[in-house]
Amino acid sequence: QVQLVESGGGLVQAGGSLRLSCAASGGTFSSYQMGWFHQAPGKEREFVATITRSGRRTFHADSVKGRFAISRDNAKNTVYLQMNSLKPEDTAVYHCAAHSDPIVQVTPNGYPYWGQGTQVTVSS
Repeated sequence: QVQLVESGGGLVQAGGSLRLSCAASGGTFSSYQMGWFHQAPGKEREFVATITRSGRRTFHADSVKGRFAISRDNAKNTVYLQMNSLKPEDTAVYHCAAHSDPIVQVTPNGYPYWGQGTQVTVSS
């Protein structure tokens, strides 16, 4: 069973950038498709991006296309989320997640493994 630990969150001004990392352990990282979700206070957890096992295919939510980019390094057992041109509405706890299904998953229910999350706060 894979364990996930996120890092890289923080406070940033609007227009700034952050790079989130998610380190995996306890499983074969390259056998998992990885995703990022965020959850703002009082709101449901929402899909941000996902990446296939090899890293050749990525999918991003419309709200972050052109600003965020998911990537992975299977040699380092790590998935990343590069966030540029941040907006106040991006403020949320960001979670990474993993699943071993052969299909792309864009809903939280498709991911059995989750990290604790890292807080991202964007000030205006």
